Amino acid sequence: MTKNKSRCPWTGDDSLMIKYHDEEWGVPLHNDRKLFEFIMLDGFQAGLSWRTVLNKRKNFRKAFDNFVPKEIAKYDEKKIKLLLNDKGIIRNKLKIYAAVENAKAFLKVQKEFGSFDEYIWQFTSGKTITNKFKNIKELPVTSKESDLMSEDLKKRGFRFVGSTICYAFMQAAGIVNDHIVSCFRYKAVRRRY
Repeated sequence: MTKNKSRCPWTGDDSLMIKYHDEEWGVPLHNDRKLFEFIMLDGFQAGLSWRTVLNKRKNFRKAFDNFVPKEIAKYDEKKIKLLLNDKGIIRNKLKIYAAVENAKAFLKVQKEFGSFDEYIWQFTSGKTITNKFKNIKELPVTSKESDLMSEDLKKRGFRFVGSTICYAFMQAAGIVNDHIVSCFRYKAVRRRY
């Protein structure tokens, strides 16, 4: 963790949030399993804080077979019941069922496009959208790209993928760079990717 650096203020002084911000958030991601993890966790975040999800991330990895879509797509009622009783994760029945359906939809997208990466980056023509916000209050919660992504994901059978969730996913996966310009990661992400 880098101390005394100017960073996006949403991290606060939480070491886990700072580590996530400094190492993952906004870095262009092209690994299908990680993309699935991010979209799944963003779905579980709906109505909650990212801090809550991040604090349960290790438990999610264990409970959901390290976010391997092929495994999650096979979950049956017995496995879902185990998940509903797992205090280490967010035990929302609709979100757990959605995770299983999303894994199935994810596999179909991979089959159709060759990879989920190929599919998901088409919404920005394969490039990161780099914004130039000076203040965290300027950050939008949706965009025309997240609207289109949400609409298309829903058509393909995904759930918990509204435009706001899609925009958060785009930020996390580096499809959009929403580090504020004074943040030390803003230029680092632009330069590196």
